[in-house]
Amino acid sequence: MNAALATNRRLWLSGGLAPMLCILAGNLFAADTTAVRVLPPDKLPADQRLEKLKDLNGYFPFTPPQSPEAWARRAEQVRRQMLVAFGLWPMPTKTPLKAVVHGRRDQGDYTVEKAFFESFPGFYVTGNLYRPKGKSGKLPGVLSPHGHWANGRFHDAGVDAAQKQIGQDAERFENGGRSPLQARCVQLARMGCVVFHYDMIGYADSVQITLALAHGFSKQRPEMNAAENWGLYSPAAEAHVQSVMGMQTYNSIRALDFLLDLPDVDPQRIAVTGASGGGTQTFVLGALDPRVAVSVPAVMVSTAMQGGCTCENACLFRVETGNIEFAALFAPKPQCLLSADDWTKEMPTKGFPQLQEHYRLLGAEENVRHHPLLQFGHNYNYVSRAKMYEFLNEHLGLGLPTPIVEQDYPFLSAAELTVWDDAHPKPAGGDDFERALLRGWKDDADQQLAQLVPHDSATWQRYREVVGGAVDVVIGAGLPAALDLRVEATATTDREGIRVATGLLRNAAQGSELPVVVLEPKTAGSRVVVWLSENGKAGLFAADGSPQAAVSRLLDAGVTVIGADLIYQGEFLADGKPLERTRRVENPREAAAYTFGYNHTVFALRVHDVLSVLQFARWRHPDASIMLIGLDGSGPWAAAALAQAEDTVAKAAIHTGGFRFGNVLDIHSPDFLPGGAKYFDLPGMIALAAPTPLWLGGEAEPGKVIEAAYRASESEQALKIAKETSDRVDQAISWLLR
Repeated sequence: MNAALATNRRLWLSGGLAPMLCILAGNLFAADTTAVRVLPPDKLPADQRLEKLKDLNGYFPFTPPQSPEAWARRAEQVRRQMLVAFGLWPMPTKTPLKAVVHGRRDQGDYTVEKAFFESFPGFYVTGNLYRPKGKSGKLPGVLSPHGHWANGRFHDAGVDAAQKQIGQDAERFENGGRSPLQARCVQLARMGCVVFHYDMIGYADSVQITLALAHGFSKQRPEMNAAENWGLYSPAAEAHVQSVMGMQTYNSIRALDFLLDLPDVDPQRIAVTGASGGGTQTFVLGALDPRVAVSVPAVMVSTAMQGGCTCENACLFRVETGNIEFAALFAPKPQCLLSADDWTKEMPTKGFPQLQEHYRLLGAEENVRHHPLLQFGHNYNYVSRAKMYEFLNEHLGLGLPTPIVEQDYPFLSAAELTVWDDAHPKPAGGDDFERALLRGWKDDADQQLAQLVPHDSATWQRYREVVGGAVDVVIGAGLPAALDLRVEATATTDREGIRVATGLLRNAAQGSELPVVVLEPKTAGSRVVVWLSENGKAGLFAADGSPQAAVSRLLDAGVTVIGADLIYQGEFLADGKPLERTRRVENPREAAAYTFGYNHTVFALRVHDVLSVLQFARWRHPDASIMLIGLDGSGPWAAAALAQAEDTVAKAAIHTGGFRFGNVLDIHSPDFLPGGAKYFDLPGMIALAAPTPLWLGGEAEPGKVIEAAYRASESEQALKIAKETSDRVDQAISWLLR
């Protein structure tokens, strides 16, 4: 044990730390349950998590890793977090694309074709395919996501706006100013690349999910908020991590599949470039898909604003990470970043130096480049595009003489670019389509996960990797390091054969501060129970202030009992009223991702607190058997903590009350948990407790995954599924004490 921790522990046990508050001047167990307070009645815990919530306009720095090995571990965690957040863990089954390419238009030195294919069954990705003429052999491929330009792929800024751009030396030609999107695709084709310019969901020809829904969603839709047949942004969709950003990311992955299926594309020379929202798609795809060889995200990567659209946000996505780290995931492969006089303007001093250091650590400093073009506002203008052309020329091995100067091109209208016509009619969309799309996504995930129900040691290990890996992300914390914990005793009193110690438990890494109470019999044995209650540490006590009967039974058996106020319990509540709805960021739009894409949910924070208390119990009683009880509404927290507690807990008694995340129909319920329903819901977490001996109540239909996990881990006898009786608390205590 660390010397400082050992000293801290001795002082706690002796009551020798200077008390912040002397609780007693008489009977500890007074009838008023405020007698178990640690802090004065008018003071809340100094818990950093009570401060203002983080939002997309926060500060998101990147700290380069200390070693390649440390980065490999961190990179795996961040990629897994992204995949879980996007609903792509496991990856949806890749069904046939059924690609259609038609309407070839000869533009002299290049051609433009119309293309569409299915990403999910019945859900179409649409775009234009630009190909060079007069080239043979395998050619580099470039994906070109467009970003939030008006009308997307059909964007036309108009002649006046184009002339203004020319006057500012931002563009060379009127058509380049009218559509910088077409301009880059044409130029890349002329350079010898096959380019696929594809629609973001809701833009141009992508009509099945509307622009207003995908990018303008602002208010929850009661008709879509149900436990079955739900729609996007609903609590159920979030509980299954289904989002527009997840669908859009999957569309990009399938767009890459489409590009690589083309016979003239070289799979070793694939690049992605887009600006603004297209820049988000660029660095996300580069982070997740190893087939991308070169990445050029424009005017998006920064330590500042992370992406304002619903299509750039997903619950869990940026919790304790951000866009600079996502860009770092592309290292050591070639990456060029472009900045402007927007939220990316500080990249020269905040963000890019850290990326340089990161690339240097990986032995590839020459592969990362940054061009701060701060004389322009948010853009992907000719000056910016020219930097991209030079970078792709170098890293795709095009061998073209430099400088590369973009030439004019014939502008194509929306009517000339659209993929839909009489022979290729627009597919159906609307509410029913939306529900069916999400249902199909869920059904595919369920089928894949069903194959993970363990039946032997090998499948048990696989279950832990996939489901356990997802739960790591969904909960967002494991057992804290003992070095992160600090304890401050506030009072120690002996009373009727019991030593009562109170104090504050701090977790430095999380910024938490929990009021705790320890009830220790003078003839304490080698067993410790962490007792959870929906009432916090007050749940240890009866109305007269004495230990409640079940707690007294444990104390009489020589068991030490520890209680705590988890966040928004007990001393966290200024008015003493239970938390009914959680906080949200100031963004007025009612998408959960704006809050929970940057902050842990209250449910997750409470699980973090349980894990801190368990580590505290192990630290305070290093030779004891640590047990966990969660019965009166606290069972779900106990179950989730048990899944993350490694081997800390020797036995547990949990009553779930039949709770399911999939039945939570309010994104600001304290029980709301993005991703909570996807992986067998609460039983999937309980299964991860195996082989820990477990008394389990409240599960009339526990699901085969729990029993399967205990059988596969050769601990079937350690699982006790209890019948519902009026004396269940006594049953649980008896089982723990046996």
